Amino acid sequence: MDQAARQGSEAVEAPGAGEAGEAQLRRDIAQTREELGETVAALAEKTDVKTRAKQKAQDVKQTALRKTNELAGKAQGASPDGMSGAGQRLATIVRENPIPAYVAGALAVGYVLGRRGRRS
Repeated sequence: MDQAARQGSEAVEAPGAGEAGEAQLRRDIAQTREELGETVAALAEKTDVKTRAKQKAQDVKQTALRKTNELAGKAQGASPDGMSGAGQRLATIVRENPIPAYVAGALAVGYVLGRRGRRS
């Protein structure tokens, strides 16, 4: 403050004061009120423990359901139905190439008979 202001002299208006400055000041106040309202709403949301707990429980539930569905899909692929698909593919391969299958079968039978003969 300068010396004249301290001694009680008349106030001097700042440049731009008047109706235009007053309108700008009202706009600034309205904007500040809006921002303050948003801040208060955000703080109220953060302090609402019950709602936050419900939201967290819902998130955990959704994660569990997603993982359950993933595991169910994997289990279904490894189930006997999935194995029957592999068996059908093997049967198709054997039908298309029977000689290697017969040779493999003969070797397996020979191996089993050889093992039985050694036990006796």
